[in-house]
Amino acid sequence: MVTYTSASVYINDDERGLIGDYDKWLEGLAPHAPVDQYRHNDTGEDNADAHLKRQIMGREVVVAVTKGRLDFGPWEQIFYGEFDGRRKKRVLIKIIGD
Repeated sequence: MVTYTSASVYINDDERGLIGDYDKWLEGLAPHAPVDQYRHNDTGEDNADAHLKRQIMGREVVVAVTKGRLDFGPWEQIFYGEFDGRRKKRVLIKIIGD
């Protein structure tokens, strides 16, 4: 789980083209500029787009563990999406189960 409102974690294929596609897609949905298009930025911030991108990508993932190993599909990985790189962030990992 990401504990900041402008970063994300998600699971998908570990493939460079797909990661680039996400960047392009997210920027098309919530472009950074012009920053005055967002009411949030009226407060002096300029990261409203980062909050919207995080909302789309999510804040946490659930992963099964089987026989002590992460139970992923053959190409899956966990990714950290940083949409507002100016601030220090932290990631919280919780293990729940037997």
